Amino acid sequence: MSSKAQRIEITQDQARRLVLKSLGLNGVQESSVDTIKRLSYVQIDTISVAERAHHHVFFTRNPDYQKEDLDRMVADRSIFEYWSHAAAFLPIEDFQFSLYHKSEVQKTDKFWFQKDKKVMRKVLKRIKEEGPLGSKDFEKASKVTQGWSDWKPAKVALQLLFMEGRVMISERQGFQKLFDLTERVYPEAAGIKKPTQKGYCNYLIDRAISSQGMVTEAEIGYLRKGLKKPILQPIKQRVSKKELIPLSIVGKPELYYTSQEKIDQLDDRLDMNLHLLSPFDNLVIQRNRVKQIFDFDYLIECYVPEKKRKYGYYTLPILYGDRFVGRLDPKADRKTGIFQIKKLWLEPDFIPDERFCYEFAVKTKAFAQFCGCNRLVLDKVYPTKYKSQLKKCLKDV
Repeated sequence: MSSKAQRIEITQDQARRLVLKSLGLNGVQESSVDTIKRLSYVQIDTISVAERAHHHVFFTRNPDYQKEDLDRMVADRSIFEYWSHAAAFLPIEDFQFSLYHKSEVQKTDKFWFQKDKKVMRKVLKRIKEEGPLGSKDFEKASKVTQGWSDWKPAKVALQLLFMEGRVMISERQGFQKLFDLTERVYPEAAGIKKPTQKGYCNYLIDRAISSQGMVTEAEIGYLRKGLKKPILQPIKQRVSKKELIPLSIVGKPELYYTSQEKIDQLDDRLDMNLHLLSPFDNLVIQRNRVKQIFDFDYLIECYVPEKKRKYGYYTLPILYGDRFVGRLDPKADRKTGIFQIKKLWLEPDFIPDERFCYEFAVKTKAFAQFCGCNRLVLDKVYPTKYKSQLKKCLKDV
């Protein structure tokens, strides 16, 4: 499998175009339902320095997206909430494959927390009798000390029942989750069978290639505990049948896998679109992948101690055409209506021309409005020599 003779070699430019097209970042607008089907998941996050990650990801690919669209997709069961590598919205077509992980959780006595089956039965009984409930609907009890020490037992039970698949999130009120019995939220679930481990691994392979264009073995199993060897077997089988194609990037050691359909798209044109990406965008969530394909070292620094941050708490990567040209440290103050660019860093080898400045101004203003702001302020720019040029364009556009 590691022999270079078995691989197709492609250029880094071809790899970038393939990845960006697969992720819906080639400038072709599509509906939000089509977006999540393409991406396979959209990560949920609570940070609202700019706009919450799940809204931001949809908006990046669909400028007409409104936050109400997400509520509608949940209500009409086009999407559902579960765990991908993190909390996420997933297309309802993938519900069957969530059953594999749910069954694995059901087998264990501890998943994040030790299971208190008595409390879980009581919580499930109340939901069955009363309908959708959230953690606030349960009485406060003594605090647990099993990891997240401020979680009360009923909240722990709700989360475990959710991970086991016995309940689903029926809706959110604000950011508060309401849980109901799975069979009431999605009645079709009763007739859906859990996939085999092999079926689940093939699903992960197909979804990864479909959404990312080309992927390594490690990327297919990203944060999927216990599936490293089970994923490798169907990869080998499908390569031998020529259903999967091994490839590498010229000058790079990594072995990737793709499909013939993707190979046929290698020379598709990519326009010079500009995107301010969420730190949780599907393109940048795996740091090493971004470094290898795009030569861009990006880290979400909200989890880094403040004194050790290089760029800022929640910097947005700036994608221009097929390369990352900078990052932006934002702050959306919805009370004053001001969208503040606290710091803007451009990559050392990037020189902003007139077209870039125009696209940057247009996209930044549109994103600021999406974040609930109608005024834009640019503070610091690095290198500083480009500040007046960018400020002028932001004012003129």
